[in-house]
Amino acid sequence: MQSKPYNHSHHMDTSTLSQPSTTPPSPRDFAGRVDRFWRRVTDGLALNQLWSQFRTDARASYKMYSREIDPTRDEGVRKGRHYFNLAKQFFWAILEKLSPARRVLLLLALLLILFNPEVSWTASGGARETLNVSLAALGGLLMFVLLIMEVTDRVVMKRDLQIAREIQMWLLPSHPPQVPGLEIAFGTRPANTVAGDYYDIFARPSGGEAKKTFLITVADVAGKSIPAALLMATFQASLKTLSSTRCSLAQLVDGMNHYACSNSQDGLRFTTAFVGEYDAASRTLIYINAGHNAPILRRGSGSVERLDVGGLPLGIQSDARFGDSVVKLEAGDWLAIFTDGLVEASNDREEEYGEERLISAMQAGATLPPQQVLSRVMVDLDAFIGDAPQHDDVTCMLVRAS
Repeated sequence: MQSKPYNHSHHMDTSTLSQPSTTPPSPRDFAGRVDRFWRRVTDGLALNQLWSQFRTDARASYKMYSREIDPTRDEGVRKGRHYFNLAKQFFWAILEKLSPARRVLLLLALLLILFNPEVSWTASGGARETLNVSLAALGGLLMFVLLIMEVTDRVVMKRDLQIAREIQMWLLPSHPPQVPGLEIAFGTRPANTVAGDYYDIFARPSGGEAKKTFLITVADVAGKSIPAALLMATFQASLKTLSSTRCSLAQLVDGMNHYACSNSQDGLRFTTAFVGEYDAASRTLIYINAGHNAPILRRGSGSVERLDVGGLPLGIQSDARFGDSVVKLEAGDWLAIFTDGLVEASNDREEEYGEERLISAMQAGATLPPQQVLSRVMVDLDAFIGDAPQHDDVTCMLVRAS
């Protein structure tokens, strides 16, 4: 038998397997790792964006805690004592936001960090040695444990809020319907994950299936976040249920008011609303303004009207009466329906965005599609607000008669 020739390409020096590489990473590799780490931490945000985000978060946090602080300086109290009292109030405002167990954990961690006690052990034996250990590191570890607990709560809450937001967005229309004679655009920007603003346009049977009108609604529940979002859902449910019955617009709003009063906590959770019913055949809009910001009707001639006929917000008074009014939408007319979060949005100088800027946007874009004008309004709003935090939900609906 002929032996096979030895293949040198299969030979491997086994000594290289038992000795790990001692070659240090090159400066380029190290810089790449640092860059990847930094991008993962910052989500790719630039330093100015991080600083802007920090300022916004810090202002929002201070505003929440400062609500429980009385800044009044009592007569005869020295300035140093007054500042100490303010610091004490601020500390308790933070502490009371935690559960009792976490309060104890925070206090213990602060005591260990601030006073830095030491524990000594003396080893007995041939040579007596004493070991001194500082407990400040233990305080830092307890603080880290507390941080992990708070982050866990935040993650769980964020997940639940995201689910609530998805449900809420399902309640709102994603695209405007086809309404004869009208071009429509709408958009919303919640101040928190979920919002208390509501908007909708949908067909409503009126006088039989052969003739349909369209309900146009924008509403704003008092408050923000989860409580307002829950009441917004009840508003949507009552509107959809009552609109399916054959009743006048006044009867519909009256029924919604009765329903809102049963869920408003004695008027504390009221809802402002603009509800209109558009008849495409006659191009007329009958509307009721229940304490809402008066929509702006900009005529093709350039004149401006306010749609302010109605009554009290829904949920305040069960026997309230609501008046209605009728306007005719001619070709070239613009109608802007919005919540107070738009016109009352303020910048760092406490200046409000105002209705005049919205009117100017409609006049400048009179020949443009509503969606393009709405995009311009939102860009202009962002430029006006700058780094100031958003305090309220922003919703705007633009309608152009064609």
